Amino acid sequence: MQFKDIIGQEEVKQRLIASAKEGRISHAQLFMGPEGSGNLALAIAYAQFIACKNKGENDSCGTCPSCLKYQGLVHPDLHFAYPITSAKEGETSTLYLAEWREELAKNPYMNMFYWISIIGKENQQGVISKFESAEIMRKLSLTSFDGGFKVMIIWMPEKMNQASANKLLKILEEPTDKTLFLLVTENADQLLPTIISRTQLVKVNRIADEDMIKALMKRESLSEDEASRIAYLAVGNYNEAQHLIQNAEEENFNFVQFRTWMRICFGKDVLKNIHWVEGIATIGREKQKNFLAYAMSMTRETLMVSYGDASLIRLRGEELEFVKKFSPFIHGENCIQITEELNRAIRDIERNANPKILFTDLSLKLMTLLKQAVAVGA
Repeated sequence: MQFKDIIGQEEVKQRLIASAKEGRISHAQLFMGPEGSGNLALAIAYAQFIACKNKGENDSCGTCPSCLKYQGLVHPDLHFAYPITSAKEGETSTLYLAEWREELAKNPYMNMFYWISIIGKENQQGVISKFESAEIMRKLSLTSFDGGFKVMIIWMPEKMNQASANKLLKILEEPTDKTLFLLVTENADQLLPTIISRTQLVKVNRIADEDMIKALMKRESLSEDEASRIAYLAVGNYNEAQHLIQNAEEENFNFVQFRTWMRICFGKDVLKNIHWVEGIATIGREKQKNFLAYAMSMTRETLMVSYGDASLIRLRGEELEFVKKFSPFIHGENCIQITEELNRAIRDIERNANPKILFTDLSLKLMTLLKQAVAVGA
């Protein structure tokens, strides 16, 4: 992975390049950025640049033996840790290393839902267990292949359980010589504060629209108009942009379910809600989380319509028509409450809450909140 392969993020690239050239390489760095921003790709490109034997002014050479191994994700000094769906005795992410390399090479912007579906267990939660931390220590105890840095890239460290996080903390406090930890996170607030305090922050922002449009035109062969539309909807998330292009069916599912759900909640139709909950409870936890995230996005868009700020609305077609009709029932106060309830529901799903109970309770709360909106608007 070279810096030139990463969409936008020029300021971050230059900071990373400068730190490597000047020898200011912190032993533990936290690449914090939202989904689809390219934080994982940046971490890999940074590690490749450090290991490159023939560095250019703004990138690794891409042709030396070290770069060739990095580009194949097979360099002996490059190690990965990432969530899997099992914490059975001794089981670690190494079990899925072949799948990881294949999918990472195809799409370094992938998200957790996609990765979990690849290893065939989309109804389960991703976790980094204590066995993974032991495996990290084992890998880093190996002798460096060429005398350079041994690099450990930990993707989604927020998925570490308590035992795993405590073990990682010990490693970060007492690192071995020439060891580089690159933690890649989307939710730093879910990490132990003590881990964050022991890392150097590399903040990665959402991809700028102009960079997204150029990338979509070049990589996906879209027209400028279509690339602009996708970039507008993706909100700086390249993974979402790919999803919008390739998986219109799932987006339509989320929209239909959201529209149905809001109509049920507004009408306080308890019998229809029971039937709806029965259906949504069967789709799997990762899809449920995606749906709730979509519901939060739609709530935000509806609020923008309520406030009449068309410049901030990122919807088209049926979605736009629905939120226009729905907008009288969403205002500033209940929007905050609805968003908090949806966020809480996502966290509860991650903690293996019963989906039928969760969605039933959430529906009852929304029934009350939506009626509050009518009262305020009256």
